[in-house]
Amino acid sequence: MSATPSRREVDKTAILLMIFLCMIWGLQQTAIKAISADMAPVLQVGIRSALAALIVGLIIVWQKDYPAFRKLPVFATLSVGILFALEFLLTGEGLCFTSAAHMSIFLYTAPIFAALGLHVGLPEERLSPIQWGGVALAFLGVIVSFMGPDGGLNDPALRYGWVGDILGLLAGASWGMTTLIIRFTSLSEAPATVTLFCQLSVASIILIPAAFLSHQTTFHPTGFVILDFAFQLVLVSVISFLIWFSLLRVYLASRLGVLSLMTPLFGILFGAVLLHETLKPEFLAGSALILTGISLVSRHAIFKKKFRYT
Repeated sequence: MSATPSRREVDKTAILLMIFLCMIWGLQQTAIKAISADMAPVLQVGIRSALAALIVGLIIVWQKDYPAFRKLPVFATLSVGILFALEFLLTGEGLCFTSAAHMSIFLYTAPIFAALGLHVGLPEERLSPIQWGGVALAFLGVIVSFMGPDGGLNDPALRYGWVGDILGLLAGASWGMTTLIIRFTSLSEAPATVTLFCQLSVASIILIPAAFLSHQTTFHPTGFVILDFAFQLVLVSVISFLIWFSLLRVYLASRLGVLSLMTPLFGILFGAVLLHETLKPEFLAGSALILTGISLVSRHAIFKKKFRYT
């Protein structure tokens, strides 16, 4: 395991950037779901990954960051690419079963999985007692979310919503593992463009064939589909992830988790407003527990200072 330099607590710049990221990420699930009938979800993510890799590659050439490729750890680079592809494969498949709001909640359990891994590997990010309580609370929320009929979904077409919810949870675990690999290896010191290019390239190589193998090749290029896809390509796949990887190089990963707490809230809001999704009490109660748990895990520095525990 390579040595990792210390990261700092979040500041106003990090907060503002994370609000921007959370709005984009919260809208992402709704954007994929909105055009799923005209462009299959896995095909969407596969093609956007390939095009985004091309854009990021041009940025690398322009910034002359390409020498950084020589220093990349091969196994770690392939691993984050595969996990990145798996995250979006699970997300795309999950959205065929569940709502955008549900996917937003379960996908963004990623900070919990990341915090557990960071606890084991980095002394500076060890979990405190109150954080362990947050982990327990978050997983209790997952259980409560599944207690309602049809997993809390109110749409007969989504009667197997629990399948999508589980896929969303697995996607969150994949994202969390990606964060761990980046933090534990020299990938954390690579330029954000280089890290993102590797993830997008590997993801496109996996996801595009996966779309064809699973017969998810539906594509009707309407004006709305093109506009929606352009949003996903530019803002989601390029700008947001460049910002995210840049933040990971500067700030403590577990502290950024509390700010990502806003993402599922935006996801629920956008799903309700744009897709007219209805939500049942079991899901809302479980979501509240999950978000509270993530908040406890991510904000332990604040609680430590206020209540002075160790």
